[in-house]
Amino acid sequence: MASLMLSGTGKLTVLNNRTPNGLGFTTSDFHGKSLSFPKSSINATSRVSYSRTSLVPKCSSSSVSSSSRPSSQPRFIQHKKEAYWFYRFLSIVYDHVVNPGHWTEDMRDEALEPAELTDRNMLVVDVGGGTGFTTLGIVKHVDAKNVTILDQSPHQLAKAKEKEPLKDCKIIEGDAEDLPFKTDYADRYVSAGSIEYWPDPQRGIKEAYRVLKLGGKACLIGPVHPTFWLSRFFADVWMLFPTEEEYIEWFTKAGFKNVQLKRIGPKWYRGVRRHGLIMGCSVTGVKPASGDSPLQLGPKEEDVEKPVDPFVFLPRFILGVLAAAWFTLVPIYMWLKDQIVPKGQPI
Repeated sequence: MASLMLSGTGKLTVLNNRTPNGLGFTTSDFHGKSLSFPKSSINATSRVSYSRTSLVPKCSSSSVSSSSRPSSQPRFIQHKKEAYWFYRFLSIVYDHVVNPGHWTEDMRDEALEPAELTDRNMLVVDVGGGTGFTTLGIVKHVDAKNVTILDQSPHQLAKAKEKEPLKDCKIIEGDAEDLPFKTDYADRYVSAGSIEYWPDPQRGIKEAYRVLKLGGKACLIGPVHPTFWLSRFFADVWMLFPTEEEYIEWFTKAGFKNVQLKRIGPKWYRGVRRHGLIMGCSVTGVKPASGDSPLQLGPKEEDVEKPVDPFVFLPRFILGVLAAAWFTLVPIYMWLKDQIVPKGQPI
């Protein structure tokens, strides 16, 4: 099932010099239902059936709440400390179990295309780089010596170090919400499959803005929120599955311009998005001015040192295991439907 990608991707573009507090258009999702987004100024173009709409946005303040989805929302992977232990074991089989159903090589290359990795001398940071699967796509275009892989999991990074094409990359442990890079450092910021673990995604995207040079581009690849009720339930109790409008809002509030969202997914889904996608979209934005983000945030909300109540953790753990099982079975289910249902018919 590797080397397959979604046939027909969508790209949403926020116009320059706009600071929306959401999106503002109605379009069609890939299985015929309507997606209604809040107001903004946007062009929607796609090889699937979108309707084009352009609306006037409402401008938002430069000082906003840290996250539009509170970190107190119950999720199995509630914070980085839990994710650390999650990957302590998942790292053993990550490349062989997770990627074939959710993050194939062709999907990776399709998702990285908007990042415009056009110069082998670019400085690139791969945040939440894990086992280096996404980094392998980056070093096709950029010299490995100019690429830094950052992740909080030493077990994931150990897998990256074993990969020959990545031997010249800098590999460091670090926090996506508190990056160890100077301001105006990198030409490109890439993060794939990491935002779902961030307690405060707005803060992580603000950090992406800070570390980029003037004119630098951020490319964030992550999941999309499901519409099917059971998938939505498991997504919400497991980890963060942002909506498309949340991605655009976070980028815009951080100060990025030319914000675009490109839909991605496995080919055998035939574009169906109702179950959500672990890797469902690639969002890009350009840094328009040197220095830190204009967005002002308060202190971090997360306290990873706070003791865990075992009576609270246990039901979350059980729900998390069920959710992980569900999102492992969904791509198999969709693959089987793709084999059985005649081409051209909805699945």
